[in-house]
Amino acid sequence: MRAVVTRVTAASVSIDRVVVSQIAHGLLVLLGVASEDEVADADYVASKIKDLRIFGDDEGRMNRSVLEVGGAVLVVSQFTLLADTRRGRRPSFIRAAAPDKARAFYEMLCDRLRAAGLPVSTGVFQADMQVSSINDGPVTIVVDSREAR
Repeated sequence: MRAVVTRVTAASVSIDRVVVSQIAHGLLVLLGVASEDEVADADYVASKIKDLRIFGDDEGRMNRSVLEVGGAVLVVSQFTLLADTRRGRRPSFIRAAAPDKARAFYEMLCDRLRAAGLPVSTGVFQADMQVSSINDGPVTIVVDSREAR
């Protein structure tokens, strides 16, 4: 499971120019689910997202998590994060999970974040979405559950 986590002052998802989900201060998470992912991968990524100390403290140092600053999380499924670009010019998506598995793990991750006390908004799974964000910093972190193995 791979997540691109961006600190934002605002983020939203639109479909056909209609905003379907939005947050203010918090994290925009683009999430790719791999075919080999297991429950432990979702647990690892959820834990990292909720506990990453990437928000400023009173001295401006990155010492606070999204939980500590009262932020929200917008999670958007993005299978293209699993692209293999090692050969040729057309990316291969063979590592990406099939849609049924990807949806289940996407929802599992969102449930884990909600259970931790975070307000979670979502994109629309398999929809053609337009994602907007106002990046804060910018601060962007890649979390990959394969690194925990």
